[in-house]
Amino acid sequence: MAATSPTAFSVSGKSAIVTGAGSGINLAFASLLLFKNCNVLFADISLRPEAQKVVDAHASESDGKGRAVFQKTNVVDWDQLTAMFEAADREFGGVDIVCPGAGVFEPHWSNFWQPPGASPSAQDSPHGTDGVGHFATLDINITHPIRTTQLAIAAWLNPTHGAKASPTNPKRIVHISSIAGQTAAFTVPLYVASKWAISGFIRSLKSLEPATGIRVNGVAPGLIKTPLWTDHPEKLAFVGEDDTWATAEEVADAMLRCVEDDGVGAGQLLEVGHGQTRKVMMFNDPGPSGSGHEVSRMGKGYEEVYGWLSEEGWGKVRGRKASWGNY
Repeated sequence: MAATSPTAFSVSGKSAIVTGAGSGINLAFASLLLFKNCNVLFADISLRPEAQKVVDAHASESDGKGRAVFQKTNVVDWDQLTAMFEAADREFGGVDIVCPGAGVFEPHWSNFWQPPGASPSAQDSPHGTDGVGHFATLDINITHPIRTTQLAIAAWLNPTHGAKASPTNPKRIVHISSIAGQTAAFTVPLYVASKWAISGFIRSLKSLEPATGIRVNGVAPGLIKTPLWTDHPEKLAFVGEDDTWATAEEVADAMLRCVEDDGVGAGQLLEVGHGQTRKVMMFNDPGPSGSGHEVSRMGKGYEEVYGWLSEEGWGKVRGRKASWGNY
């Protein structure tokens, strides 16, 4: 495909899919898009009351505001991911912006330090599904955004409605990585692995835009006050009283920049802290620093992990005979 000069992009008059829009950063982004006259399909398992209020307020068309539609979606179910694109076709005649934003912060039920079958907390099966094992954290944080990106590209290159994606008919995919994609965290290694993966995935698709008009980039938030933290007391214990939070709205503003601002090109990541946003370099980057990037009580997490590791038989699958492959 021959590359041509891209057309300027505005969210006004466009339509979007946002997974995980029932709360947190994704709700803030979906709300911002609606305010900017962009229709939004809220794709999530459920809506928190604040998200339901937004959807209800935008259930019908109004001057200068987008329309909101809720599509119940379990992002680890590939059929349901396909169904959300079909719903967007029915409701909006297709989409121009896709944000596969749903994610989890390595909860106890899908946690490296709580192995499948070895802990009452773990919901991941030690026996896999149809003989194939999965960590839900990785399915949600890596497989879902990658598969959603495939579906978006396929939809735009083979549209049911309208013209094919091109530099003169641009489309946008914005991912949510994390400062964890630049650093390391002993307490949540699956989460860290997932965010390194997404950051690398974003950078790897840089060359898609010149030929197809499809831009893939994303944000790397720091400490953001959302239900990812506030609904999980075990994670909230890491945060000190004097630690500084950034807001979901600050991240949403950066996501809008990823979509509209040609200064934030394909394959780029915007790091977001409290009152600060910067581009993350692929090589020789100084790493996250400043307000909204650190928690002061991470030592409590280390104590928790060491406590688990000190338990007799850590990691052994309960109720199953040991085999050389497991032990």
